[in-house]
Amino acid sequence: QVQLVESGGGTVQTGASLRLSCTTSESTFSRYAMAWFRQAPGNEREFVAAINWSSGTTLYADSVEGRGTVSRDIAKNTMYLQMNSLKPEDTAVYYCAARDGWIIIKEQGYPYWGQGTQVTVSS
Repeated sequence: QVQLVESGGGTVQTGASLRLSCTTSESTFSRYAMAWFRQAPGNEREFVAAINWSSGTTLYADSVEGRGTVSRDIAKNTMYLQMNSLKPEDTAVYYCAARDGWIIIKEQGYPYWGQGTQVTVSS
């Protein structure tokens, strides 16, 4: 069973930066894709960014393109999401997810999820 643990959330002001981390228990992740999703109150969970664990190929949602960077540290079994120029509309619970296969943007395709970390951006 793959376990994912997010950290790094918090409350920041508009324009600030945050780096979220997602650490996995899985040490043989070469065929996996990992992703960040977020869910704001009253909204459906939406795709934010993803990375192919072995190749480092990335994909971003339009809402974070240019402000977000997803990366991974293979030695630490950890994926990161660096978010810059944060806006109040970035306020959400951020989840990391993993799947055995290529990057996709539909949450239904990810069987493994973390518990989420809250990001609040105040205006």
